[in-house]
Amino acid sequence: MDLINKYLETFINYYSKFLIFALPIFIFYYVLFKKRFQPVKIQQKELLKSDLKREIFYSVISISVIALVVYLTLYSPITKYTKIYDDFNKYPIWYYVLCFPISMLIHETYYYWIHRFMHIPIVFKWVHAIHHKSTNPSPWAAYSFNPLEALFEIGILPILAFLIPFHISAISIYLVIQLSFAVYGHSGFDFTPKGFHKHWFGKWINTSLHHNLHHNSKSYKNGKGYSYGFYFTIWDRIMGTMDPLYDEYFTDLDERRILRKRDEN
Repeated sequence: MDLINKYLETFINYYSKFLIFALPIFIFYYVLFKKRFQPVKIQQKELLKSDLKREIFYSVISISVIALVVYLTLYSPITKYTKIYDDFNKYPIWYYVLCFPISMLIHETYYYWIHRFMHIPIVFKWVHAIHHKSTNPSPWAAYSFNPLEALFEIGILPILAFLIPFHISAISIYLVIQLSFAVYGHSGFDFTPKGFHKHWFGKWINTSLHHNLHHNSKSYKNGKGYSYGFYFTIWDRIMGTMDPLYDEYFTDLDERRILRKRDEN
């Protein structure tokens, strides 16, 4: 009974954090100020109620799977075989901080190639197709997965736990970072500054527009899609999977944002 309670606690904790990021964006941009921000929405199409219902339904299923892996990794007898530690003084503070960029780079590599794998036609059909029903994604699409895909998505957690020493609190923070990037990438709006895509630093960072183009691509079903990255565009640039229209779309989005500001003044 204690095991079930701990799992339910893990599920509620994770889903609550998902709501903290997804719900405000949805209420602000899709409900309260929908007309005001519609001109700067990445895709001008309306969010369909059928898409919204599906995304919310599958997000609950996926997070139940994700919570199980989180529970097994952090709180089960398996934990003692990992490199997770709880003594804050075991490693210096610089190592605690360094874990985040290291983990993000490892995760980026894992995600890019597992994402490419899920776009192999037969795998796409049975694993990734549900996620791609969201061709015009909303924040709720961030975890709208087939349960098998949910396992692939959270598979990075046990890999990190067995690969590098990680303080238990750092893992909790890392999961929040991961969750926030997922919601942002599916928000339907891009919050980066004008010209971010061509900045020496910004061009290496994944944006909501970058991932939105992936969902809206007409070629994703045949394994020739673009924009597979999660945090960064590093692997997309190395492997030639940057959407060739990315800069053009970003310029168009910048122009629409400028026009909206002018209309407000």
